[in-house]
Amino acid sequence: MARNRLLSIMLLYPISKLYGLGVAIRNRLFDQGILKQQEFKVPVVVVGNVAMGGTGKTPHVEYIVEALMDNYNIGVLSRGYKRATKGFVLATPQSRPEDIGDESYQIYRKFGPKVTVAVCEKRVDGINRMLEINPKIDLILLDDAFQHRYVKPTVSIVLTEYNRPVFKDSLLPYGRLRESRSSLNRADIVVVTKCPPDMKPMQYRIFEENINLFPFQKLYFSRYNYGHLVPVFPDAVDSIPSFDTLVPGTPLLVVTGVANPKPFSRFLRRRKAKVRLKRFGDHHNFTSSDMEEIEKEFKLLPGNEKFIVTTEKDAVRLFNNPYFPHALKSKIFYVPIKVDFINRSNEMPFEQCIEKTISDSRLFKS
Repeated sequence: MARNRLLSIMLLYPISKLYGLGVAIRNRLFDQGILKQQEFKVPVVVVGNVAMGGTGKTPHVEYIVEALMDNYNIGVLSRGYKRATKGFVLATPQSRPEDIGDESYQIYRKFGPKVTVAVCEKRVDGINRMLEINPKIDLILLDDAFQHRYVKPTVSIVLTEYNRPVFKDSLLPYGRLRESRSSLNRADIVVVTKCPPDMKPMQYRIFEENINLFPFQKLYFSRYNYGHLVPVFPDAVDSIPSFDTLVPGTPLLVVTGVANPKPFSRFLRRRKAKVRLKRFGDHHNFTSSDMEEIEKEFKLLPGNEKFIVTTEKDAVRLFNNPYFPHALKSKIFYVPIKVDFINRSNEMPFEQCIEKTISDSRLFKS
C-alpha cells in the first residue's frame, strides 16, 4: 500500500502540477480579457463544481428551478454528458436520454414544458439558440459550467461534497480537482452538499475556516432528503413496498451508475436492509450483458421478498433500456431525492440569495 502511494506521488503528482499550471494560465487569460466572455441580457446562473462529479448538481439544479420557476421563465442548458447526439438539441416530449443526456432528460420530465431544457457543448451558442426559440426566457440556468468561462455568469454557485471537500483534495490526475482551491474566489455562493443530519457547530466552523470565503461570498450547507420508493415501470407493479414496512434484513440489489453511490447505499442500510451493491461507472449506458449480470445477481439474493433499488438518475436510463428483463420490471424501484438547505440563524434563504445577487447585478449595470 505504501509502495503504491509512493508510485502515485512520483508519477501523478508532477503531472498534476503541470495540469494546474495549464488551468492557471487559461484562467489568467480570461481574467485579463485576452480570452473573451460573452455577457447576455438575461441573468445567467451557473451551477458547477471544482471536483470531478458526485457533488449533487442535478438535485440542486432541480431545487433552483422549483424555487424560481414562479418568478422567472427559466431555460436550463447543459452539455448533455454522454449523449449520442452532437450540437444543439432542444428537449421535447419525444426526447430520450441518449438524445439529451440522462440529467437533462430527468429535468425535462419533471418540469417541461414549463421550463425550456436544451443541451449544447458550446454554451454561448446554446444560450443564443434558446433565446431565439423562446424569447420569453428571462433566466438561464447553466448546469456544470463553472469551468466554461466563455459565458459571463450573473451568479456562480459551486458545490463541494461534505465527505470529499475541496480543501482535502488535489488537482487531477493526482486528485479529483478540475481547478485549484483558489478558483472558489470566482464563486458568489458555495454549497457544502450531502451533509449529515446531525452536524455540530464545530463541523460548520471547520468548513468556514478551511473554505475561507471573502465577505461578499455566501456559504450554505445542504443535505439529501430521500423520498419513498417509486416503481421504475409503474404499469408492471400491483403494490409498492414501503421503507416503513420492509422486514429488517430484506435483500436489496442496489444498481447504481453514479459517481459516488456511498450516501445512497448508507441510506438504504440505515433502513436495516441487506444491501448488495452492483456498481457501474457514472452515466453508464447499460448493455444487454449488464442486464444479464443484474438478473443473475438478483436471482442469487435469498428469499422471495427481494427488490432492486436504483437512483432516480439511473431509473431514467433503465426505463428507456430495451434490454431490461421483463420479469424484473415489477421488482425495480427508485428513490427520489430532494435537497434541503440547513437553516442557520440570521442566514438569508438560498433562493433569496440568488435573487438578491441577480438584483444587485442589475443595479450595478444601471
